[in-house]
Amino acid sequence: MDKVYRHQEVEEKWYRFWEESGFFTPKIDPKKKPFCIIMPPPNANGPLHIGHAMFVTIQDILTRYHRMLGEPTLWLPGADHAGILTQVVFEKELAKLGKTRFDLGQEEFYHQCYEFSQKNKQYMYSQLKRLGASCDWTREKFTLDPDIKEIVLATFKKLYQDGLVYKGERIINWCPRCTTALSDLEVEYQEQNDQLYFVSYGIIKIATTRPETILADVAVAVHPEDKRYKKLVGQEATLPILNKKIPIIADEAIDPKFGTGALKITPGHDPLDWEIGQRHKLAALVVIDTNGKMVDVPEGFLGLTTQEARKIIVEKLKEQGVLIKIEPYKHNVGACERCGTIIEPLISKQWFIKTKPLAEPAIKAVKSGEIKIVPRRFEKVYFNWMENIKDWCISRQIWWGYKIPIEGEEDTLDTWFSSGQWPFATLMANSQEDFDYFYPTQVLETGYEILFFWVARMIMLGFYRTGKAPFKTVYLHGLVRDAFGEKMSKSKGNVIDPLGVSQKYGADAVRMALIWGTSPGHDLNLGEEKIRGMRNFTNKVWNIGRFILLNLEGKKVPFYEEKMKGLTDKDQEILNDLNHLIKQTIQNLDNFRFSQAAGGIYEFLWHKFADIYIEYSKKRIADGDLTVLAVLRHVYLNCLKLLHPFMPFITEDLWSKFEKLKKEPLIISPWPKLD
Repeated sequence: MDKVYRHQEVEEKWYRFWEESGFFTPKIDPKKKPFCIIMPPPNANGPLHIGHAMFVTIQDILTRYHRMLGEPTLWLPGADHAGILTQVVFEKELAKLGKTRFDLGQEEFYHQCYEFSQKNKQYMYSQLKRLGASCDWTREKFTLDPDIKEIVLATFKKLYQDGLVYKGERIINWCPRCTTALSDLEVEYQEQNDQLYFVSYGIIKIATTRPETILADVAVAVHPEDKRYKKLVGQEATLPILNKKIPIIADEAIDPKFGTGALKITPGHDPLDWEIGQRHKLAALVVIDTNGKMVDVPEGFLGLTTQEARKIIVEKLKEQGVLIKIEPYKHNVGACERCGTIIEPLISKQWFIKTKPLAEPAIKAVKSGEIKIVPRRFEKVYFNWMENIKDWCISRQIWWGYKIPIEGEEDTLDTWFSSGQWPFATLMANSQEDFDYFYPTQVLETGYEILFFWVARMIMLGFYRTGKAPFKTVYLHGLVRDAFGEKMSKSKGNVIDPLGVSQKYGADAVRMALIWGTSPGHDLNLGEEKIRGMRNFTNKVWNIGRFILLNLEGKKVPFYEEKMKGLTDKDQEILNDLNHLIKQTIQNLDNFRFSQAAGGIYEFLWHKFADIYIEYSKKRIADGDLTVLAVLRHVYLNCLKLLHPFMPFITEDLWSKFEKLKKEPLIISPWPKLD
């Protein structure tokens, strides 16, 4: 046996062996209760990052654990076409060639985008395998697969027939760069240093951050309880530049503490103003088009960008003597989650889903405990969003994705509409037998940042299509940050490539580092030093095995039995400690305490077993005591079983070196039993 563990020589070999032996593919057994996880499909537009390695590790731990418990265990892999994001990424690739999607045309663009996604998908799958993901590749799915498409579009048609899908004119989030509507969840808010302009509207003064929309103002609103303005309600203000009279109204949505307490109302370009306009039956004028240019305005402003128009309007306000003052102002501004462009609220005809009827069973399921969210503190966040849910804008003005199945409709469906059906669609697409046996699934494991994007929508659509919750437990992990708690980014140079560190230190070390010190819903700090530390642990596990195997050579050592002769108090103590470790590991894994489970095994192996018991055993081994070798082997093999879900490669390799175990690979050996 080699003195040093060489992960490069064994990891690919063992993965190929597991996959070719069919160990990842469960057999349906009506007599047994299954365990099923549907993999959150990574976006097929680039390689996996270290955050993906986190979900791979956690889900593979659960999968390997339940497989060893003897449960028919399915971890179903797949990838997401990822709508807008993939289109944006692919358009950047075209731009490097000096081309745009319009140069290709819609059909060719879709074809090339599909090829691009498939190439990325295959690379991502190779990364998943490199990390040890023991998922069933025979059931793999892509969100644009024909059988998935059939199910996704059938859901749209059912929603349409049930009156839950409609096309309506609403104010929506518009990305001028992507030239598409976005749902509220696809808007990221970022702090911005801006200016607050105080302007006289005749008998009342207002404050605004967007003077360029003055040309679309239809009213001035104040809070009904604001004593400063009670006498002015019902009178008229004078709109600068256009010198037009507009009404002064009262509405409870106005914040008296903002600016002057009087707000200019522009229903065509602000979500709050739209709502106020609807209540007061105000017109909604549109002066900014889908390209971010000024339209339907006096000639001096026509065709200008919003920023150009702002400068000219501010100058005009100064000339008219109505610009009172300008103050610095810090506020949150919405940006496109995909490309970072500042969002323009626009009135547009879009397709929407009525979400309130869908949200009711989804809320009830979590409140009743039918679905459990780990950690529980996220239930409050879930309820807050679900109980205040707005209709979901599902149409996108892009070329990549599912066309809305209405004759003459050119828009595509929001990518979250298809991924929101992932648990039941993947199982239905494979076979009715799969769906009947594995649905509902046991665990949905994902990052807390997509609780609303994805988890809530899966629950809503799962109940709507199947009448059942799509999963029983939602486990939320946190973000992976660098060693100092900073968010990883290429610009900071602190990004960890999961394949790079796996190649350097071994996938087992990376996996162990990813769950070491983590807890549900909390971010994890990860640096190369931590991975190196876990590499040292793999060496320790290897050296323990090497010591035992060298001492077993040429000896007929009996297999451990509870009442075998020659057991000492020290033997009994380590056996009791092992029994406690098995019990503790089961409790930790059943309750999603991955770090505690890994930490318990680490402490036992390194300290109680190696530092104390092995050192104690050396004299007895030298004296020819076979009982101590039986205990050493028994404890170590059980530790390999406990450690296998966390560090599958080294444990399988070590297991195979014990002659009598070769016929039963560790991946399918039974989980240790409590004595």
